[in-house]
Amino acid sequence: MILILNGSPKKSGKVATLLRAVEKGLKEKGRQVEWMNVYDLKIAPCIACMKCRPDGRCILPEDGGHFAGDKIAACGGLVVGTPTHWGNMSAQLKMLFDRNVPVFMGEKPNGFPIPRQKGKPALIVTACTTPWPFNFIAAESRGAIHAVREVLHYGGIKIKGRLALPGTKSMEKIPQRFLDRACKLGRKL
Repeated sequence: MILILNGSPKKSGKVATLLRAVEKGLKEKGRQVEWMNVYDLKIAPCIACMKCRPDGRCILPEDGGHFAGDKIAACGGLVVGTPTHWGNMSAQLKMLFDRNVPVFMGEKPNGFPIPRQKGKPALIVTACTTPWPFNFIAAESRGAIHAVREVLHYGGIKIKGRLALPGTKSMEKIPQRFLDRACKLGRKL
């Protein structure tokens, strides 16, 4: 099963639309897909207690963070979508990742990370109001992709593709070439 994480507060916005195109490509290849709107989850913020490191699970009371972590651990691959917020991922997606450090990585006694999702494939999808090429020059889209990639990297997840949609502020409709590319990425995963 491929887990799609919609890290956008908009369930029918640009990021969600691109993720639906990825989903179409996944289904064309016969993949089972589960969709998760991250902003629907009630997630308490990480309290930086570090107890998840030796315990292997967040010690906070069970909430959407645990639910999402269990789904991430069980899936065969991930598609992570996020709008670009200040050159980073959305706050709710970041909170989900913060709460699930032990899902992505463990630690050896010397502090070196142990990837816990090693070999799983992933795609990263983002959208940004900044127009091309400034979305990459100013590290807006590039920053969001880098932030998500960093989390997935520590989990041992292999990035199979990425898609960044620039200039959404003045965009009524997503250009078909981006929807086609998203669908193609889904077929590739």
